[in-house]
Amino acid sequence: MGQGRSERAEAYHEFAAARAGHLYRSACLLTGGDTHLAEDLVQETLGRVYLRWGRVSRVDNPAAYAQTVLTRAFLAHRRRHSSHRERATDVLPEVPEPRTGGDTPLRLTLLEALGQLSAKDRAVVVLRYWEDRSIEETATALDASSAAVRTRCVRALARLRALLGDSLAEYASP
Repeated sequence: MGQGRSERAEAYHEFAAARAGHLYRSACLLTGGDTHLAEDLVQETLGRVYLRWGRVSRVDNPAAYAQTVLTRAFLAHRRRHSSHRERATDVLPEVPEPRTGGDTPLRLTLLEALGQLSAKDRAVVVLRYWEDRSIEETATALDASSAAVRTRCVRALARLRALLGDSLAEYASP
């Protein structure tokens, strides 16, 4: 029986090592670029997956399960902390050095726009367009109906278009 536990622990470690980077990138998008909160959410997600690894390892797609746990942890965090959260400002404390040939300004513009969406709208956009999940998978992750996800997608994309306006045109290649 000890060998089985050891094998499960090893399988979990391999899974966590393989998925942690992807979960972190998704968490950064969900949090609007708050890397500290993103790290906390990934740790919470990996902890929850570890506790249920015996069952999770037997499902068809453990990565999708972990992404669902991450999204729900993010939404729960937003609900718990919505009344006393920090407020973003237009002024950054430090401006990073621009990378040559990089897409840093584009990423910052997109993160800023994502940060202005509501938590659920941001979760829908990240799951549908970053994670490339179907409407049904997104609905399952958010514990919502498919119709609600479709409606939220349309509204969130319209809000992003309104927020971004023509600002993305300056980053487009001629």
